[in-house]
Amino acid sequence: MPKILRPLDVYKILPQTNCGVCGESTCMAFAAKVADGVADIKLCKPLFEDPKYKDKLKVALEVARPPVKDVVIGAPPNQVVVGGKRVMFRHELTLHNPAAIAIDVTDEMDEASLVSRARAIESFVFERIGQQLKLNLVALRCVSDLPEKFAKVTDLIAKKTSLPLILCSYSPDAMEEALTVVGNKRPLIYAATKENWREMLELADKYKCPVAISSPRDLDTLKSLASTFMSAGVEGLILDPGTFAKGDSLAETVSTFAMLRRAAIEKEDKAVGFPLMAVPAVVWMEEGDELEKKIKESYIASILMTRFADLLVMHGLDFWALMPVLVWRQNIYTDPRVPPSVKPGVYEIGKPTDTSPVFITGNFALTYFLVRGDIENSKINAYLVVTDSEGISVESSVAGRRLTAEKFAEAIRASGLDQKLKKKVLVIPGRTAKFSGELEELMPDWKILVGPRDSSDIPAYVEKVLKKEMGSA
Repeated sequence: MPKILRPLDVYKILPQTNCGVCGESTCMAFAAKVADGVADIKLCKPLFEDPKYKDKLKVALEVARPPVKDVVIGAPPNQVVVGGKRVMFRHELTLHNPAAIAIDVTDEMDEASLVSRARAIESFVFERIGQQLKLNLVALRCVSDLPEKFAKVTDLIAKKTSLPLILCSYSPDAMEEALTVVGNKRPLIYAATKENWREMLELADKYKCPVAISSPRDLDTLKSLASTFMSAGVEGLILDPGTFAKGDSLAETVSTFAMLRRAAIEKEDKAVGFPLMAVPAVVWMEEGDELEKKIKESYIASILMTRFADLLVMHGLDFWALMPVLVWRQNIYTDPRVPPSVKPGVYEIGKPTDTSPVFITGNFALTYFLVRGDIENSKINAYLVVTDSEGISVESSVAGRRLTAEKFAEAIRASGLDQKLKKKVLVIPGRTAKFSGELEELMPDWKILVGPRDSSDIPAYVEKVLKKEMGSA
């Protein structure tokens, strides 16, 4: 079983002065957040800055270090943190530092195409459950084998995007040329191998950049190189054990990733206790239909993110192919102990008046954003009352008695709309239709309407039913 950091373990290594510099009222409160992975122990300034705590600091750095070390790519304010895992699975402890996704470009692309693709990568964003889902890095591949050209394109990309970079070349000469341009931005050096590791080690140390170690299908060499880099004082390491996608080789890849993560967490093997890098983009090296490659890259990225990739390099930039990967990442990196929810209360849609209708629903975040979006699409001014359903969907909360007619009535009374509105029309979800009779008794001054079972039908419902009912209310 993985060793989970307990609050008391952290508390023992803190100054225990309750100074509050970290932002918490007590050292124990801070220790609990550090143990839960939501606070960095470096926020304890006395521990790191006061010489009298130097012995405690040595212990603290060892105790607080997660089995999978966190690695920072990029420079402030544009940084990506990968790794930092303490457990194998999210049900054991909330996973932090979501897997980072990079999209590749090459130094053989013409300037217009290069700039267009870089900007498309940076501007790729969509919102789901109140969160903006984005891509994280640009991976620049040296295809030309010309150090000067690679450096020139690196400079261009760095000026056209604020995203952190992955510099991809096995040539130390090309890598050094590029690092002279962007070394201060701490790009990820990709990659050190058994052939070039000495030169790449010198570059990583000189420019203080993180480095990826690549050793496909040779875990002994991967571990040996990681140990060598650690001995030299370079700990910003990312491991690339190779990504293979043809036939049974995909199962081999998944097994390798799982084996490395298990060795790091359950066996506490520090030589492999670093973030893992996967390259689903390898599917583009295969022959076949382009559509099939896009689909394959998408599902391979999702599989490897589950088992246990911390950094993914992809090629396709189609919205439909990236969306499931980003949504799956969002699902993996949410707190399994806390259902995604919004604050109960009254939300205005458009510019409602004292004659506008009132919709009501539960506070499950996905429900709220879907219902709100569909009301907005109906082009109507309305109030949306969100009732506390404990972060559970309407259908489930009705079945579990988390939503009742009484709770709906209480939410309306608490909202103050009883006194504010001249025309009182309440639209309840179709899945709570059985509440209508009871609500009419509890709220005699209100006209109770049963809305559609699916929120996507709200615009049609507004046109066909609600507008007529509002006119007669």
